[in-house]
Amino acid sequence: MIRVALFLVLVGLVAVGAAWLAERPGEVTVLWLGQRIDTSVLVAAAAIALIAAAAVLLWSIVSAILRSPRTVRRALRDRRRARAYRAVSRGLIAIGAGDTGAARKFAREADRLAPSEPLALLLSAQAAQLVGDRPAAEQAFRTMAARPDTRLLGLRGLYVEAQRRDDGAAARHYAEQAVKAAPALPWAGQAVLEYRCAAGDWAGALAVLENSRESGRIDRAAYRRQRAVLLTARALAEADTNPDAAKGAALEAVKLAPDLPPAAALAGRLIAESGDLRKAARLLERAWRAHPHPDLAEVYAHLRSGDSARDRLARVQSLTRHPAGHPEGVLAVARVALEAKDFAAARRALSPLTVAPTRRVALMMAELEEAEHGDVGRAREWMARALRAPRDPAWTADGLVSDQWMPISPVTGRLDALRWKVPVAEMPDEGRMIESARLDMSEPPPAPEPERLGANGSTPTTLPAREATKPRAVPPSARQERTQVVEAVIPLVHAPDDPGPEPVPVAAGNGRRRLFSFW
Repeated sequence: MIRVALFLVLVGLVAVGAAWLAERPGEVTVLWLGQRIDTSVLVAAAAIALIAAAAVLLWSIVSAILRSPRTVRRALRDRRRARAYRAVSRGLIAIGAGDTGAARKFAREADRLAPSEPLALLLSAQAAQLVGDRPAAEQAFRTMAARPDTRLLGLRGLYVEAQRRDDGAAARHYAEQAVKAAPALPWAGQAVLEYRCAAGDWAGALAVLENSRESGRIDRAAYRRQRAVLLTARALAEADTNPDAAKGAALEAVKLAPDLPPAAALAGRLIAESGDLRKAARLLERAWRAHPHPDLAEVYAHLRSGDSARDRLARVQSLTRHPAGHPEGVLAVARVALEAKDFAAARRALSPLTVAPTRRVALMMAELEEAEHGDVGRAREWMARALRAPRDPAWTADGLVSDQWMPISPVTGRLDALRWKVPVAEMPDEGRMIESARLDMSEPPPAPEPERLGANGSTPTTLPAREATKPRAVPPSARQERTQVVEAVIPLVHAPDDPGPEPVPVAAGNGRRRLFSFW
């Protein structure tokens, strides 16, 4: 609406101006080359306007002719670029769909139309990877790595290809170059960190971690944890050659991660060896309250060399009071009590855990039975229960179970991958499932249905085989009742290979005999 109003105002102004000139015609005289031209002002103004319009038109035609080669080149280039981008788009879609033939076709077309375009190079590399042509893929990534705008993408591709052919040296080289080009690049920093950890270069790994913190690639909590792990690894490596440096690194690791048992255990041992037993005891007690672990109890029990087994038992009992009743504390007390030959204390400590014993509890009970009573049969019974007992917590990472803590996973090389937990705790207990199935199968089969009478009521006929063998559906309530009944029965214990002591006959006059002496 505003534009229409402005247009009408402009037309009105032009009309007013034309009328004003018409009422005041005036005279204009032009003398040029001996010629005299007399006309009115209105005609002269119209002639000037026509001449100006003709000059502008002529200049436009001349300039268009002069610019036509460049315009044609630009149009051809834009058309070529549009075709190249269309080929790249279709090629990427073909790669996503897994169409190798179409991917290679569009990759060749994009390379022909726009050989220097980054997307064309990426399409060529992706198509080569899809068909398994690794030399072509590496050549495309090298071309990208040589260009400033695609250098990081090319290094990433070369790193992946080096990993695929198990060339660790080349992969580390490309990751190092990527870190130099872009220190904040996440994959490159993580790769360099893992390679230096795998090589045991803990100082270099700490430097990479510091760069990650400065570039903001890692948060504060993760930085503190990973630094504590690296310091612990360096302290373990230097514990024998440079105890003072190892003690300093272990103490810093304890401050950064109080719940890291290997750091506290190493720091406590090194401090105790330096003679400061009280400081070592306080450090281990704080670590135990944060994360009870058998390594802490072991170091705490042997803080003072030359102590008797009774003194070690009293020390461990004082350590495990907080938190009270923790399974690791119970097992630590039982272990030291067995070493001290205090079988009553060991049995008293283990008794709460014998209701649902784990493997360590069952093995310790077997050792207790044999050491206290010399009862080999009962010891082997506990050994048999240990084979089917739930597993105890252990250092676990990527499906690997280790007796000792390690800073990196031996499988994937990840830093701080090992966790103290029950291995595959999220999976169901196969042994219990098998026993339940056996108990279900041991139930007597249902009684056969009465025979049907024939049509005449005299000739008996049996049910068809398919109908007779068809299983019956068990309602959920019946299944629940059956499960409850099975769980109420005493757990089935497989007999060991050795039946134990010889059977002992009972006194004369008693017609019964006991199969085993301990039953």
